[in-house]
Order: sequence, then C-alpha cells, then structure tokens
Amino acid sequence: MPLRTDSPLRSSNPVLRGKVFQNLPAATGEPMTVNGTIARTGLLLVLMLITGWWTWHHFMLAGGAVNPVAGMSAVQPFLWGGLIAGLVLALAGSFKPNWTPVTAPLYALAEGTFLGGISAMFEVQYHGIVLQAILASVGVLVVMLALYRTGVIKVTQKFRMGVIAATGGILLLYLAAWLLSAFTHVNMSFAYGGGGTWGVVFSLFVVCIAALNLVLDFDLIERAAEQGVPKYMEWYGAFALMVTLVWLYIQMLQLLASSRR
Repeated sequence: MPLRTDSPLRSSNPVLRGKVFQNLPAATGEPMTVNGTIARTGLLLVLMLITGWWTWHHFMLAGGAVNPVAGMSAVQPFLWGGLIAGLVLALAGSFKPNWTPVTAPLYALAEGTFLGGISAMFEVQYHGIVLQAILASVGVLVVMLALYRTGVIKVTQKFRMGVIAATGGILLLYLAAWLLSAFTHVNMSFAYGGGGTWGVVFSLFVVCIAALNLVLDFDLIERAAEQGVPKYMEWYGAFALMVTLVWLYIQMLQLLASSRR
C-alpha cells in the first residue's frame, strides 16, 4: 500500500522526502520495517568507519601528525574523490530509490574517505577532537531517538514546518557565505566554524537543528514502514539518515573546534 498523497510526511532532509514514498508499488514480499532500516544504518556506519580509518591511516603515514600539509597532500585525491563520488551516488539514490541497495553502501564507502581526511586534519590541530565529535554525535542520535520514541518530542505540523524553515535558512546562509567569500571581501567565516563567539553560537544552533532533523527522519521512516512500502526502501531510509548524521558530525567538529579557539 503506497503512502497517501495527503499524508503529512515531510522532512527537511533533501534525500528523505515524503514524495519518494508516494505511488510506490505494494510490497510483494516482506515489507519495509523500522528494525530493518536500523540494521542497514548500522552497516552503512561500519562501512563509513572502515574507509574513514583507511584515509586517516594514510594521512598519518605521510607524516600528517607533524606536517599537516604533507598529510593532506597525500590523501587529497581520496578526499576529493570521495566527496565527488558521494555526491554523485547521493543524487543517484535520491532519484532512484530502488538503486539504494547498491548506491547506499557505495555512498558510505565514498563518504568515509572524505570524512577520514577531514577528521585527521582536525585531530592534528585539536588533539582528541574527533573522538569527542563521534561520541557527541552518537549521543545526540541516541537521545533524540529516545525523546521521539517516548513521545517527549511530538512531530506536529508546526514542528515540521519550523525545522524545515530553519534548515532551509541555514542552507541559504551557507550558500551566501560561500558566494560572498568567493566574489567579495565580506567575511562570514562564522558560518564555517570561524568568527570567534559568533562561530560557536552559530555552530551550536546548527547542531540543534541537525538533531531535530533526526526526529523528522525517524518519524518519516516509521510512517513509511507502517504503510508497507517495498523492502528495498529500508536501504533508502538508512541512506537518508546517514546524510543527516554526516551533517551532524561535521557540524559537531566545527562546534568543538570553535570552542577551543
């Protein structure tokens, strides 16, 4: 049974959109389940950690611990290759959900190479920051899931619209900061973890919005499972959840780095 077209399934996650779940064919075998989505999310996290460690290892072997420039030069092809491949795979998975049993694991592997290089660079500058960011991100995931499952946070229409509006505003600010830095002398470094106190405040705000996005993702995945969509949509839901987790982790790194400066 496909999702109703009037269903208020909305998420600010650019991947996890309610429209994707609409007009799907009825599941002929076992349907999508929440537990299945959780299991696939865990597998994607493991794959991402494997390639992340691999890139980190190459960074350190190249002397990145004492010469970050040399370390970054050694892993730069993997870093940019992972970023570009991850973007291509994310777009493919977004428009072709039935491909995600293949594209989602490949996305996790590609994204891991990118995050491994970025994490190593942060670690050299701020010792211990990566472990803190990982633990903090996992903690936020567990807490938000608990708050959602216990009903402390209820996903109402106003809640959805507020989180979606805030997320859209952040994305527009990212774009404006990039354009202004590229073509003018206007400094909006606070949007990327700089700018002193303002950088800390902005990063904290974005972490909060990313955490609330997790709640919207949980809600959409649970509702989709209730509608009995095809089994392969578990991979799609896991892939979409990974997009939010990657954003949360990167922003957590920026927040911790800003607070240490």
